[in-house]
Amino acid sequence: MNSHSIRTYFTLLSLLLLTNIHAAEAPQTVRVDYYHSGNADSEMFSLHQVVIEPLPWPGHRDKAIDTVRRGYFMFQVEDPERGEILFSRGFSSIFQEWQSIGEAQEMNRTFHESVRFPKPQKPVLLRILKRNAEQGFDSVWTVNIDTDDMLVVRAHAPAPAELLQLHVSGEPSGKVDLVILGDGYTEEESGKFAADARRLTDALFTYSPFKERAGDFNVWGLAPQAVESGVNRPSNGTFRHSPSGTTYDAFRAERYVLAFDNLGMRRILQHSPYEFIVILGNSETYGGGGIYGLYSTVAADNGFADYLMVHEFGHHFAALADEYYTSAAVYEPTAERPEPWEPNVTALHDPETLKWGHLVQPGTALPTAWPKEIFEEFQRANQARRAQLRADQRPEAEMNQLFRDEQKFVTDLFAEYPDTNSVIGAFEGANYAANGYYRSQMNCTMFTRHDQFCRVCSDAIVEVIDLYTD
Repeated sequence: MNSHSIRTYFTLLSLLLLTNIHAAEAPQTVRVDYYHSGNADSEMFSLHQVVIEPLPWPGHRDKAIDTVRRGYFMFQVEDPERGEILFSRGFSSIFQEWQSIGEAQEMNRTFHESVRFPKPQKPVLLRILKRNAEQGFDSVWTVNIDTDDMLVVRAHAPAPAELLQLHVSGEPSGKVDLVILGDGYTEEESGKFAADARRLTDALFTYSPFKERAGDFNVWGLAPQAVESGVNRPSNGTFRHSPSGTTYDAFRAERYVLAFDNLGMRRILQHSPYEFIVILGNSETYGGGGIYGLYSTVAADNGFADYLMVHEFGHHFAALADEYYTSAAVYEPTAERPEPWEPNVTALHDPETLKWGHLVQPGTALPTAWPKEIFEEFQRANQARRAQLRADQRPEAEMNQLFRDEQKFVTDLFAEYPDTNSVIGAFEGANYAANGYYRSQMNCTMFTRHDQFCRVCSDAIVEVIDLYTD
């Protein structure tokens, strides 16, 4: 055993001793697995199994109720006798995203999903609610859960890999616990995974407000050994087995990376404390994805991996919407312009009730002018060039250069409007739509490959950090 292995062994031993000391206080972790099925117009839920995971509940003891209330769905754990809500969290899902693409108009599909919560002392009612047009939630499924039933799953395969401590600030119950799951790393590449995971953990904490709140996070790493190096990518004939079902070309969008084997993913991650998940793909091809309360994905070796890590985590962690609108989207456009529930975009139906109106200085015009036509003219040519590079299967270095040139153009253009560049207002163009949706500032990490979040996005991130920490 080398010196690094010895240090790792004793560090993990200390962590396990600390965890055992607090295990008497912490409840066990319950995971309810279920199937979510349907099409564009209907959906149904059915129970798969109830699981007692091997590690104690990592969450804050006193923050069981979701106060930010984001996501397309909400789940509640209820005392059926008293009607009291014992635990709640908002989330979004692959099923709900799939409902908005054309395929859902033609067929039914089923997706596996999970919710996790601290073990209650008696049988409970699990309720799934779905967001309605008035931004409230309607109950869509209930199921009775007895976590002491003899058929609850309690036996588990051993951990598939060593749990790495990438950034540990304290006991899990007082921190945001993030686990980085490696995908496509062979046994020989275990050191590469550790280095990639540490590099991107460091990148996350260079962005405010994560930088200022780094002490509120624990980051763990876990990478099951892959038989072959790399990530599944059907569009160019790269096929790889993944225990989490991670793949490019999700919904036939070449850059969209999702993990479709939820059960396989959960069986790996139950060996780490976690509330949030980043799936780190061993690939250089530009790509990623992020779903609120589910996970985010990032290509580790891409030239813009740092940006991808932070941008996609913004979706997953804080429910931030995409503010860009010139790139091709997988979702079907709609004629309606409902007010989005995401905190950083708006339909601006009533400027007097703008959701970030408290940050807008008196006299600021709503909508707020910006060089939109110049930006769009450039992007039309730029996006055509991007599509051609992919069609011709050009080297990834050419795509990275295209992105660098694009960001230089944006930076130079916006620098010509220094007053507007610092204003908080309502800038048209967001949420995949050139018209009818608005973002709060001219630039942001959720709009371009910018290295700063806007004020609205930053505040939204802080609210979630506060939900999980002291």
